[in-house]
Amino acid sequence: MNGTNRSNIKSGLNVAIVLKNDQRTGKLTQGVVKDILTKSGNHPHGIKVRLQSGEVGRVKEILTE
Repeated sequence: MNGTNRSNIKSGLNVAIVLKNDQRTGKLTQGVVKDILTKSGNHPHGIKVRLQSGEVGRVKEILTE
């Protein structure tokens, strides 16, 4: 499942995000969602979230439900 729809993402989900600094390389960072930062229902580049580690990026993959 991809991370472009806000309704698919909930706090506590295990996801893979791309950080701002990694957008050119596409390197993914895994973590658990703490906060959802995007207010709109969907976003073509992925919903922006903050992980429990404090890292902020756009969701590219939802790893577990």
